[in-house]
Amino acid sequence: MRRRTRRLLWAALGGVTLLAVLAIGVFPTRQYLDQRAAAADRGAVLSSLKAQNDSLQQRIDALGTPAEVERIARAEYGLAYPGEETYAVLPTPEPVDRVPAVWPFDR
Repeated sequence: MRRRTRRLLWAALGGVTLLAVLAIGVFPTRQYLDQRAAAADRGAVLSSLKAQNDSLQQRIDALGTPAEVERIARAEYGLAYPGEETYAVLPTPEPVDRVPAVWPFDR
């Protein structure tokens, strides 16, 4: 009986030791790896947002010039300076389908 108790005690001590090693070493390591992957993802998003910000800043700078304002006014709104004439060229109309004058189309 004493031998069995000693064996059971060693098994319990081994289990507690294993849980302690897992708690100290493995679980924080897994958390560290997850955080590192999340940080890498956030870094990719950050670089994408910085590129978008640079592009938008260039657009803002361009909209501050009179030439860009004039280009947009002419292209998108059809505006012109006084004394200029603007023309709108319409597309050709679609051909009308001709229906034969025979039954059942003659009514």
